[in-house]
Amino acid sequence: MSTPPAPEPCEPRPALVFDDPLDQQSSDDTDRGWGEQPSGTDSAADLKRFLDEKPPHHI
Repeated sequence: MSTPPAPEPCEPRPALVFDDPLDQQSSDDTDRGWGEQPSGTDSAADLKRFLDEKPPHHI
């Protein structure tokens, strides 16, 4: 008869966290990545941004 293989050491599982997830800031809570532009009140820059961001079906 053969001997059973030695059990491999178990890796510790991550602990469960029961904190309120709404108390933490998420990436959606910031304006980062939502098309923010440098703050300029130039009307030519506003027109350029409008034309750049216009959906193709509005051409």
